[in-house]
Amino acid sequence: MTQPVIAQSVNPYRHLLVGFSGGLDSTVLLHRLMLWREQEPDVQIRAIHIHHGLSSNAETWVAHCEALCKAWRIPLIVERVTLNDEGLGIEAQARKARYCAFEKALEVGEALVTAQHLDDQCETFLLALKRGSGPAGLSAMPDRTAFSGTFLLRPLLSETRASLERWALDHHLHWIEDESNQDDSYDRNFLRLRVVPQLTARWPHFAQATARSAALCAEQESLLDELLSEQLSSLTSVEGALDIVPLTLMSPVRRAALLRRWLAAHGAQMPSRDMLCRIWDEVALAREDAAPRLYLNGFEVRRFRGQLWWIQYQPSLAGEMVEWTDPSVPLRLPQGVVSLTANGPVRPPEKGEIVTVRYKASGLLHIVGRNGGRKLKKIWQEYDIPPWQRDTTPLLFYGETLIAAAGVFVTQEGWAEEGVTFEWKA
Repeated sequence: MTQPVIAQSVNPYRHLLVGFSGGLDSTVLLHRLMLWREQEPDVQIRAIHIHHGLSSNAETWVAHCEALCKAWRIPLIVERVTLNDEGLGIEAQARKARYCAFEKALEVGEALVTAQHLDDQCETFLLALKRGSGPAGLSAMPDRTAFSGTFLLRPLLSETRASLERWALDHHLHWIEDESNQDDSYDRNFLRLRVVPQLTARWPHFAQATARSAALCAEQESLLDELLSEQLSSLTSVEGALDIVPLTLMSPVRRAALLRRWLAAHGAQMPSRDMLCRIWDEVALAREDAAPRLYLNGFEVRRFRGQLWWIQYQPSLAGEMVEWTDPSVPLRLPQGVVSLTANGPVRPPEKGEIVTVRYKASGLLHIVGRNGGRKLKKIWQEYDIPPWQRDTTPLLFYGETLIAAAGVFVTQEGWAEEGVTFEWKA
């Protein structure tokens, strides 16, 4: 790849953040960009190395990357990340942590550049095939995609790993060999070490053919996006919820395509066909008096007011109680901050009253503006409070008496003509 070619592949960006593992692929990428910068002084390159903490050699890799970037006069960020066990597997969890670090490191006007190549594209396609993915999954990786308000660029996607190795040897480059790359218990390594070499030996242009299939799948998905975008917009509320009734009148194929695009609009990981069926059968079509929910990687699909909602998962706080020793000072809670501010309908606590914040209340409650007593569940329904907010909305208690629910209601016992406001900022 000549300097004009790599310049075109990242055009129009001239400020770049390069994901740099120190391995062969990212070393060749950084070297080519460095050579381009030598010819174009306004080009600015930074590198970022992610220390995942998975290898005993990780510190040695950091030292290697620091030495190389110093020699090439490229500023290097070393980001140490901690992997959270979310049931995704080590590979997926490491990737998630890596891209979160990339996102935080990006500066205004910068594009992110990574070193995936043609062989990676082939492996990604085969992994999607193994999962039973449709055209969206089989589209694999585009050479550029929107990312964190800018773009993620992959200028090496048309090149094989063998061609990158030839470049590295011709230019006497040195790179890291991650020992985990030889562990075929990882799916991608299994394909790279055992499957793809046999396919390539039989069909030398297998990787290129796979890339063409991925591109065709991407074209089909792009066309569907165009054809369905207007209808999806008409079915989606300002809050991002999706109307259920119109979906019931559609063919299963069209409905599934719209559901996938609705989830994609929320940044969701694409669900399997089975999971998509569960969203429809267990959430959308659940009995009317149910409050269905389906957990998906830290989020939930919920139903409310005849719509599907994509909600950040929040554990119930129903059993929590926090004492507010000084109500004149805002109180930090698990889901935000509460405060008592001037000019509101809530009476301030009297001297000696114990003030607490809770998330459930029992018995019949008498609230301002309503005749008779009601249970809290009924009040939430009357005020149209979504189920996922009902056990996370702070309740103000003086002693054992419920005074107010933040931003929703005041009880008759808590009302004052000239009092304070019970506020909650999530």
